[in-house]
Amino acid sequence: MEVLWLALGGFILLAYTLEAITGFGSIVIALSLGALMLPIEVLLPILVPLNICMTGYLAWRHRQMIDRRLLLGMILPGMVGGTLLGYALLPYLDAALAKRLFGALVLWFAVRELWRLRHNSAAHLRPLCLSRLISLCAGISHGLFASGGPLLVFALAGTQLDKARLRATLVTVWFTLNCLLTIAFLLDGRLLPALPQVAGYAPLLLVGVWLGERLHQRFNEQHFRIAIYLLLLVTGCLLLAPWSLL
Repeated sequence: MEVLWLALGGFILLAYTLEAITGFGSIVIALSLGALMLPIEVLLPILVPLNICMTGYLAWRHRQMIDRRLLLGMILPGMVGGTLLGYALLPYLDAALAKRLFGALVLWFAVRELWRLRHNSAAHLRPLCLSRLISLCAGISHGLFASGGPLLVFALAGTQLDKARLRATLVTVWFTLNCLLTIAFLLDGRLLPALPQVAGYAPLLLVGVWLGERLHQRFNEQHFRIAIYLLLLVTGCLLLAPWSLL
C-alpha cells in the first residue's frame, strides 16, 4: 500500500505540473491514473480538497475576469443540481461500473480533443437549451467523479469569451463545486480519514506550480497537450480493460 500512495503522489505532482503548463484540469489526470490502482471512492476525498487550493487561489487572483452572467445564469444552476444528483447516485454504483463509466468519459474526451487538434476544427456555438442540458450532465459527472470539465468545456464550445475570462469563470465553477463536494465528504465521514493524505500531498501542489511555470516558457504548449491527451487515451483504455480488477 505504501508503494500505491507514493505512486499517487507522483500522479498528483504530474497532474498539477501539467495543469500549470497547459491549464488542463488536474483532477481528470490524477484520478484517471490513480484509478488504475485505487478505488475512485478512496481517491475523491483526497483529490477534491487538494483542487480547492489551486482553484481558490486562481479564482481570487482573476476575480475581475469572471463572467458572472454566464456563471450564475447558465453554468452553476445545472452544474450544482447535477453535482448533487451525481453525488447521490455514487453509493448505488458498483465500483467496477463506476470505473468503466469514468474510463469511457476519459476516452471520449481524449479522442475528441486529439481529433480537434489533428483537424484544427473550430468549435460551434450551441443552442442555450442544449448547453444547459450538457451542463447538467457535466454536473452529474462532477458529482460522480469530480471531473465535469470535459463535458462543461463541450457545453461551452463556441463561447465568445476570451481565454482569460473563460479560464477565470471555469476555475470559479470548480472551486464552488469542489467546496460543495468537500462539505459532502465531511458530512458522510469520508473527509476526516483522508486529511492526513491531503496534508501530506499539499506541498506537491507548490512544487507542481513552480515546475509548471518554469517549463511553460521552455516547451511548446501544443506538444504538451497532445502528450496529455495521448496519456488519457491510454488510461481510458486501461480503465475499460476487462481484465482490470480495481
